[in-house]
Amino acid sequence: MVMVAETVDAVIGGDTHRDTHALEMTAPNGATIATLSIANNASGFADVLAWITEHAPGPRIVVGLEGTRSYGVGLARTLSGAGILVVEVECPRRQTRRRGKSDPIDAHLAALQVLRMDDSRKALPRKDGEREAIRILLGARHDMTVARTAQINRLRALLLTGDDDDRLLARVTMTEHNLGSIARRRGRSGESTEVQVRRAEARGLALAIRDGARALADNKQQLSELVAVFAPGLQDKLGVGPVSGGQLIVSWSHHGRCRHEAAFATLAGVSPVPASSGRTHRHRPGRGGDRQLNRALHDIVLTRWRMCPRTHAYIATSRARGKSDPEIRRSLKRYTARELSHPERHCRSLTNIEASFERPTKSTR
Repeated sequence: MVMVAETVDAVIGGDTHRDTHALEMTAPNGATIATLSIANNASGFADVLAWITEHAPGPRIVVGLEGTRSYGVGLARTLSGAGILVVEVECPRRQTRRRGKSDPIDAHLAALQVLRMDDSRKALPRKDGEREAIRILLGARHDMTVARTAQINRLRALLLTGDDDDRLLARVTMTEHNLGSIARRRGRSGESTEVQVRRAEARGLALAIRDGARALADNKQQLSELVAVFAPGLQDKLGVGPVSGGQLIVSWSHHGRCRHEAAFATLAGVSPVPASSGRTHRHRPGRGGDRQLNRALHDIVLTRWRMCPRTHAYIATSRARGKSDPEIRRSLKRYTARELSHPERHCRSLTNIEASFERPTKSTR
């Protein structure tokens, strides 16, 4: 294994915050060359570039930053635009804080973390551009889904405390037709204040739920168009829709972030982890990684569990061998991760994402 310390002239560790960033330039032997504190704005980023030019002992520089997709995103973009390699570093664990905690100390620990990295396994941050557009849509969809679920629960709870007609409506599926029926209801003369308020609140919730469903449909259409442009053929795979396909693109990000399909499976948390003891020999699913990617694979497997003849044959064979359904699902998720990331077997989807980023794309609206 070749470490980063053997291939660079210096590394820079960065501890990023909302207002300021602390940076330290470190030699390959771990000695501090220079330190810098900057404001988290364009002027501060320009100071970093000038500081690197002044103090760097050579051209081979690697920068390790915490939060490259949060507080450190501006600095990461500036450095990448200047041709400097940026890698993602994790927040130091408590066991490594023997010298205490401060921004300069965290910057030094970030630099040491980069020096100890395997040079062929550097943690590259996710890409900007069109991939970021899909991530934004997925984040918005998550928030809309959570809000709509809460509104449906509130509406059902409200109707359950009403009269017989209300309690009947509380048990129906909240389709657009049923929501329209709830929204069109009018009060009767002589109703109590409680009934009037309940009816008005139910009407407002029904309209909000219906609007939320339409917003989700528009969101899904945008995702479908973006995924079709960036990964042609991905949605043709059984079980892969706009949402799960978009999550695959966001997590994969770009060619090189996952070195091979096993790394992609580890990122998704579907690599088998040994869990044997004594005469028991078994594996369990990993519980780390990108949980949204894990959920996307889970949704794909559930669809194939219902509809795919090959999956049905595998399930029957595995059950005959004594495997439980959770073990079968774990194996299917691992196989699905292999199918959706292997360059030779899936050449029209994830392996073409980076190339599609470089092609001019048509408008998605």
